[in-house]
Amino acid sequence: QVQLVESGGGLVQPGGSLRLSCAASGFTFSSYAMNWYRQAPGKERELVATITRTGGSTNYADSVKGRFTISRDNAKNTVYLQMNTLKPEDAAVYYCNAVLLVWGGKNDYWGQGTQVTVSS
Repeated sequence: QVQLVESGGGLVQPGGSLRLSCAASGFTFSSYAMNWYRQAPGKERELVATITRTGGSTNYADSVKGRFTISRDNAKNTVYLQMNTLKPEDAAVYYCNAVLLVWGGKNDYWGQGTQVTVSS
C-alpha cells in the first residue's frame, strides 16, 4: 500500500536548523511531483515547497525562500526539506504530499505529518 512517512521533526531554537525526510513506498515515486505543506494551530494548511519529478525545478513560499531547500533522491524514494534559520512562525506540523496528474484527475497521497517546534 501507499505510504509516506515523515521524520526529522522536533524542537529547535530560533535560528537553528532541521532536516525533514519523507520516505515513500507503494507507488512509482519518480513519477510524482512532491510537495511539503505545513499547518500551524488555528491556521490553514499552506504549501511550503514543491519539486518536480526529476528535481529539476523547485518553488517555495515567499515566507521560506532563501531559508528552506527541498530536494529528492529518486533512488531512495525520499524527499527532503532542509530548514535553516528557523523562526517561531515556522512551527507547525509538516506534511509531505505526492501528486501525479492523471486523465480526469490526480493521484494525491499524504503523510501523517511531523511536528516542528521552534522555541527558546
